[in-house]
Amino acid sequence: MAHIKVPEGLPGITGLLAFRPETAEPMRALSEFLLRGPNSLSSAEREIIATYTSSQNGCYFCQMGHGAAAAHHLGGNLELIDQVKQDFQSAPISNKLKALLAIAGQVQKSGKHVTSEDIERARQAGATDLEIHDTVLIAAAFCMYNRYVDGLGTSAPRDPELYLAMGKRLAEQGYVNSGISTSVEAAD
Repeated sequence: MAHIKVPEGLPGITGLLAFRPETAEPMRALSEFLLRGPNSLSSAEREIIATYTSSQNGCYFCQMGHGAAAAHHLGGNLELIDQVKQDFQSAPISNKLKALLAIAGQVQKSGKHVTSEDIERARQAGATDLEIHDTVLIAAAFCMYNRYVDGLGTSAPRDPELYLAMGKRLAEQGYVNSGISTSVEAAD
């Protein structure tokens, strides 16, 4: 049970967004831009960065929801998402994404953990300054989202079908107009 009274049937961040619509609007817009806006990184790659950061933070709701969105972008490849969460260096992903995930992992610990060497490795792997910037911003934003979700003690259902439905909706409709609260209720 959440530490505050949130609408019933809305787990994770969905209940918090419904509780405080004034903050929900800019948070949804930020997620939409970071994960689906114009970018040389695919939406799948950006969702993977969000998923990895959330997994490192131990936020079950976010890692499962965004992992399902990433998998949906990848044709349903949940196995790859699990590999990335377990050991991204061994996962069959590009060297560029591996270098960006290393940066995201450093941001998850502290922004000050990111080194010039981390940045240079990403550049050597083909990452642009914009991709490096957006990786840091995605990781930082998801640290905030994860702490928001877990800091208020929201529920995180264990039914993987709920997350698959949520991931499909996020991947196809995005964060601003996804009607995610409706999809969560329908999956229960």
